[in-house]
Amino acid sequence: MAKPFPALSIVQLTLVRIKEFVREPEAMFWSFVFPLLLAAGLGIAFRSRPPEQLRVALVRDAASDSLEKVLERGGGLVIDVLDDTTALKRLRTGQVALVADRDPDGTIRYEFDPERPDGRAARFLVNDALQRAAGRPDPVKVVERTVQERGSRYIDFFIPGLLGMNLMSSGIWGIAFSVVTARNRKLLKRLAATPMSRAEYLASYLLSRLGFLAVEVLVIVGFGALVFNVPVRGSIGVFALVSLLGALAFSGLGLLVSSRAKTVEAASGLANLVMLPQWIFSGVFFSSKNFPDALQPFISLLPLTATVDALRGNLLQGSGLVELAPHLAIVLGWLVVTFAVALKLFRWR
Repeated sequence: MAKPFPALSIVQLTLVRIKEFVREPEAMFWSFVFPLLLAAGLGIAFRSRPPEQLRVALVRDAASDSLEKVLERGGGLVIDVLDDTTALKRLRTGQVALVADRDPDGTIRYEFDPERPDGRAARFLVNDALQRAAGRPDPVKVVERTVQERGSRYIDFFIPGLLGMNLMSSGIWGIAFSVVTARNRKLLKRLAATPMSRAEYLASYLLSRLGFLAVEVLVIVGFGALVFNVPVRGSIGVFALVSLLGALAFSGLGLLVSSRAKTVEAASGLANLVMLPQWIFSGVFFSSKNFPDALQPFISLLPLTATVDALRGNLLQGSGLVELAPHLAIVLGWLVVTFAVALKLFRWR
């Protein structure tokens, strides 16, 4: 039997992969609906809000009324005047950030938890208001200017991370489960008898990701731009290249995970083993720089870290190919290595 033209085989296989994906409601939900729900929830939770009012307690005594008036003029505080026992109880239960009291000799006594950020902030505001009221001079003139620029908000930080996480999840889960399911149903055993090569079969999975990549990217980034005014400062071409390489690299990981797995449970365990460290370390929800310096070389080499950093650099800072080249090199390396190893390890049975 004459072997069909390879390009035609890959096209037909790619169309099959796309149809398999579309016919799975769960896959469509987790790829397109869940990211929007997550972005909407976190965008609302971390929306721009007026400065937080810190609640502090004054111990009721002869001087509490005058202290209360001074602190109200200082701003940024909600004052509760309470007896000593109630004030300390509310401090222990986190209902107030600080308790202030004046000793008979005029000394102000603060009680707060220094490990709580609101406690330290309340101590600063209360002390500043009282010291100013007592006539403390400011030797340096200070001018304040508040800034709320697009790109500095949490939702701006999160949207590129969400896109990278979605590229990883859909690439690894979608491909791994599809291949393992076909192996369980003995479909791969039948395909092994055809002239089709392993390279053509695996390449069809990579190409099928491209059929959904544009929709996936446009849905998430478009949602962020339209609903939360997330900026897109970089080149669209560079952004498309970063998304493409990221999607293909994670698809390569999906192929590697499924190359030998015989059951869905085994594929699920391997997929979680691959994705969980990246969810934690790669800076999707918070900066990866929060981890110790000793871990930074390892974290920077993770494909999700490189993809997310490149997406943020392009969208938020307008970085081009030269600035993003180190990140793209890491992603490209993962793509080449994972596909080559998956091709070597892949078994039909």
